[in-house]
Order: sequence, then C-alpha cells, then structure tokens
Amino acid sequence: MHEWALADGILKTVLEFAEKHNAKSVKKVTIVLGELQDVELEIVEFALNEMKKGTIAQNAEFSFKEEEAIFKCRNCGYTWKLKDVENKLNGEMREDIHFVPDVVHTFISCPKCGSRDFEVVKGRGVYISEIVVED
Repeated sequence: MHEWALADGILKTVLEFAEKHNAKSVKKVTIVLGELQDVELEIVEFALNEMKKGTIAQNAEFSFKEEEAIFKCRNCGYTWKLKDVENKLNGEMREDIHFVPDVVHTFISCPKCGSRDFEVVKGRGVYISEIVVED
C-alpha cells in the first residue's frame, strides 16, 4: 500500500510540474529511490503505469535509480555504507526502517567507534531528479 501512495505522490508532482510549464506531454521521469526506504520497485512501477493512463504522462518513460545509503559518524568521522552493516539487520528491522528511516539509529551504530550519533549522508527518501516534457 505504501508504494501505491508513493506512486500517487510522484505522478501528482509530475503532472503539477507539467501543468506549470504548459507542457503538452511528459516524455521522461527519473526517480531516485533511497536505499533506506527499501521500496518495492516493481510495485511502484506498476502503480505508475496504471495511474498515468489518461493523463499527459501516459506515454512517459519512468526510470529509477537506487541511491546507496551512506552514513558518517559525528563522533569519529568514519564513513560507511549500509551494506557494511546490513548483516546486523533482520527483516523486522528493515521493515521499521522502510516506514520510518530515522529509526536506523536504533538498529545500527558506527562500525569503527560504536556511536549511534551519525548522519545519513545519502540514501534516504525518494525524489524526482528529472522531468522531461514536450512544450
């Protein structure tokens, strides 16, 4: 269900952009999916293809890029990736992070110093990086 709501938000944003720019049609949309979101790409893609029917985006190509999760410790300055610590996460933890990415601090810590005081540098959220329209 989360993925359908996400697809709905993406399409609404694309259509608002196209309308604001007086576009005749939407040609291409590139969407970046942060690794922490753990989004089911196939569901989002299916939902977008269903929802775009009958809109000026009906022939648009939707492409997706995954943005790898990268963290930086505020205590020691060490930088690491989710894949470096993902063996510490079980399915339930991943589900929690999927819905509320900020809880990642509850489940992992800096591999170098053990601190839970770190920032998510990349890989959080979902955003549109490109919209190509025809005037």
